[in-house]
Amino acid sequence: MTNDHAAHDAVEVITAKRDRHELSDSQIDWVVGAYTRGDVADEQMASLAMAILLNGMTRGEISRWTGAMIASGERMDFSSLSRPTADKHSTGGVGDKITLPLAPLVAACGVAVPQLSGRGLGHTGGTLDKLEAIPGWRASLSNAEMLDQLESLGAVICAAGEGLAPADKKLYALRDVTGTVEAIPLIASSIMSKKIAEGTGALVLDVKVGSGAFMKDVDRARELAETMVALGTDAGVRTTALLTDMATPLGLTAGNAIEVAESVEVLAGGGPADVVELTVALAREMLAGAGVTDVDPADKLADGSAMDVWKAMIRAQDGDPDAPLPVAREQHVVTAPSTGVLSRLDAMSVGLAAWRLGAGRARKEDPVQAGAGVVWHARPGDQVTEGQPLFTLLTDDEHRFERALASLEGGYDVAPAGTEVTPQPLIIDRIG
Repeated sequence: MTNDHAAHDAVEVITAKRDRHELSDSQIDWVVGAYTRGDVADEQMASLAMAILLNGMTRGEISRWTGAMIASGERMDFSSLSRPTADKHSTGGVGDKITLPLAPLVAACGVAVPQLSGRGLGHTGGTLDKLEAIPGWRASLSNAEMLDQLESLGAVICAAGEGLAPADKKLYALRDVTGTVEAIPLIASSIMSKKIAEGTGALVLDVKVGSGAFMKDVDRARELAETMVALGTDAGVRTTALLTDMATPLGLTAGNAIEVAESVEVLAGGGPADVVELTVALAREMLAGAGVTDVDPADKLADGSAMDVWKAMIRAQDGDPDAPLPVAREQHVVTAPSTGVLSRLDAMSVGLAAWRLGAGRARKEDPVQAGAGVVWHARPGDQVTEGQPLFTLLTDDEHRFERALASLEGGYDVAPAGTEVTPQPLIIDRIG
């Protein structure tokens, strides 16, 4: 990476990409570094981001851009651990609590999981918000604490430190307010710069597709997955991706405390079939990436090993895994309008309802309610009877029900009894 701060200027780099030229390694290193230092103004980087959105980047450009973002901060090193490492990243969805049972499950199979997670924004939930519903649990760990916990227990879920890819933090905020979030080169480099800097040996990407996902279209989702797998491969990280359905929300809950409770059910050998299916599928990918092929993660769910790691992991971060979880003060039940078959349940509608009930936030600094969210009592294909509970809405603030109910309107269909409902496969494709 070049150290020559005056090697280029912002207008030169912007016009090169505007005119559909491939940016040189030197241009990329300079502009990412200069923007992180504050030598390139926000309006200039916004202009470059728009040019990238409109004109794209080659694989070489994206790889170099990702490398420059990694170089803006620290890179973690887990080579001292006595076991291999693997991590998972989800592009976000509704009811996506998979990280909670997945990390202890993979650890129970002999692979360390350094899971650096984030908070929710808008209709997609955040892993840290869910875990903070557990009394006493803390998200912030020092690097030394993280290493100690990985060595002793094999799993940690915590907040990323400020030192990882600071260029991404600055650029992400800019993209959010300039209409450039959708640029696949910038999405891919944002995700992968943090994951590669995290230092894991293997990485599995869960790229969601459907109404409740960031990517609504399967072809765009596949393009994003292929781009990220290539970035991981170029950086020497064994990377695979699963395209998974997010037209229907995962499991039976969307919220914080209620998703923790559902995750514990999975760790106890029960839980919704789709959550179990995706947890085990991702665990198998992570184990394969780490070179462990002689353990079936389904067995570790069944024999209680994963639950043991979960409880130890929560206790290690000052949480009480046996304490009662917070419960919302108010609830409202939505009943089935007719007898028949639930033929559709829209993930975005459910996610917006949970957000409006207080489970999510509109701005990063907003608080969330631990007990708020939505429970659905049927999934597509299930028989329902007129008047039976279909949804339970949970919140501490009764005035939130009206807007949450409005977001559920048109978000589900009940077809006549006997209607055949063919479910969308949960796992659409595998890349890598």
